[in-house]
Amino acid sequence: MELQSIKNRFGIIGNSPSLNYSLQVAVQVANTDLTVLIFGESGAGKEAFSQIIHALSARKHNPFIAVNCGAIPEGTIDSELFGHEKGSFTGAVDFRKGYFETVNGGTIFLDEIGELPLGTQARLLRVLEAGEYIRVGSSKVQKTDVRVIAATNKDLLEYTQAGRFREDLYYRLNTVPIRVPSLRDRKEDIPLLFRKFAVDFAERYKTTPVQLDEEAKNLLINYSWPGNVRELKNIAEQVSVLSTEKNINARELSRFIPENNLNRLPVLASGNGSVSHAEFASEREILYKLFFDMKKDVTELKKMFVEIMQNPNGSAAAANFARENLVRDYQHPAEIPQQTVASPTFMQSGQPVIMNNDDIHEHEDVEESLNIMDKEKELIEKALKKHKGKRKDAASDLGISERTLYRKLKEYDINE
Repeated sequence: MELQSIKNRFGIIGNSPSLNYSLQVAVQVANTDLTVLIFGESGAGKEAFSQIIHALSARKHNPFIAVNCGAIPEGTIDSELFGHEKGSFTGAVDFRKGYFETVNGGTIFLDEIGELPLGTQARLLRVLEAGEYIRVGSSKVQKTDVRVIAATNKDLLEYTQAGRFREDLYYRLNTVPIRVPSLRDRKEDIPLLFRKFAVDFAERYKTTPVQLDEEAKNLLINYSWPGNVRELKNIAEQVSVLSTEKNINARELSRFIPENNLNRLPVLASGNGSVSHAEFASEREILYKLFFDMKKDVTELKKMFVEIMQNPNGSAAAANFARENLVRDYQHPAEIPQQTVASPTFMQSGQPVIMNNDDIHEHEDVEESLNIMDKEKELIEKALKKHKGKRKDAASDLGISERTLYRKLKEYDINE
């Protein structure tokens, strides 16, 4: 069967090579009884792959059930999967069949397999190896013929090393691995998916489908999509319902995308206080240039002080100029050395040492910290001090919006 017909049948949107490869593996393994382990982030569409495998298998006319292992309490999951006898535990007022009995001959999809308790993992291993299980509270061995497809968004191999997942079960499940690519790994499919969702929601709500301009498409493509296809679908629905315009630009679309995932760097505000994603790259370059220029200025000032100390007969005006520029640029007079030029004082082993000018032969450039977050916090603190805690003035001086400044204050835990 061709991949395109499979995509049409199961509503799979996209043509990225990674998606096509995963689908090809699913098609090839479908008509066997091999156990399949599907890897992928939350919201990437792992359940759709399990349905494809079941629908293309010889079991397609038999039951299929999807079980979220992370949503069932640890105390009842054995009963859910394997059933229980009457009176086997408190609340077991009647006999109950488990999923492995009711789906006999079909396929069971165990999502979030990494959340299974270790005891349940041992029971599942026996089902996979011998096709046998025992109901809770019984001693009678039951037989079942169920194909197991498991899925996880965790690193199960890391879980095995931490003792949270049985190593033998991991290798028994991992007969055929399928990796479902995340949305950010198939960026070329994002505009297609958004358009499909927009058309679907327009039909549902009896409206005209929204359309994106090129900048808005680039904004979608460059977003990280931690929630994958599920998050994209949610945003498409929000835009379809809440946007007053049907032709969406980047500025309009950015209202629906979480700000904290767009970029961690401060951004320059435009005249109306809003920020477009297209400005981020240039603003980042400006910020880097600012930090490197600051480092260069500090180094030059150090050289100037060393030259003054090496020449006690030098111009007093030069020393005053350096001191005034430090006060003006850094606004921290306490950081400026208060010793006389002729006899600077340094600390050595906790004791002050007076150095003569003859002792100074050369200077050494001290490497300044270029950590973006440290510099960003330092600039914000200086702006607040300069404007005496007035956020609006500080934000304007920094070239960012007041809203961005407020978020940064919370992020860096800065007390005004």
